[in-house]
Amino acid sequence: MIDLGLTKLAVIGVVALVVIGPEKLPKVARMAGTLYGRAQRYLNEVKSEVSREIELEELRNMKKEVQDAAQNIKSDVENSISQNMAEVENAFSETPAADPYSYEPASFSNVTTEDLSRKAREFRRKKLVRNSAIPNWYKQRHGGKLHVTSGAARVARFRPRGPTHSSFF
Repeated sequence: MIDLGLTKLAVIGVVALVVIGPEKLPKVARMAGTLYGRAQRYLNEVKSEVSREIELEELRNMKKEVQDAAQNIKSDVENSISQNMAEVENAFSETPAADPYSYEPASFSNVTTEDLSRKAREFRRKKLVRNSAIPNWYKQRHGGKLHVTSGAARVARFRPRGPTHSSFF
């Protein structure tokens, strides 16, 4: 970089005053300042664009690495699930006939996934019916319990109200 001190700037100013003249010097100085500002803005734009491109390339590389890692994890999980399913199917297909010490019935191998899903749907439906037998608006209107209240809260709720100050002595 050019090392411009106060004395060098003064010499440049005197030479410019002599060469250009006092009438045109302010216009030339303004034009030089605007050109210098434009050059700085252009350089700043180029620098920011280059840094954006570098960051974008880094993000693309990171995205590709994450996608590769996710694909590897997905394939590992799928492989382990398929192996576990094969082991379970082999274990069910190799069950011995009616073991007297077994807690499972001998006909357990006849259960299908459709039966299990049907049972689960029935259980969820029955649970919903049990839990929503009386709507909350009806409970609120007729004074039913909306939620479980502890014993201490019930005692405090129904305790007779006495004077605001009480003495223990």
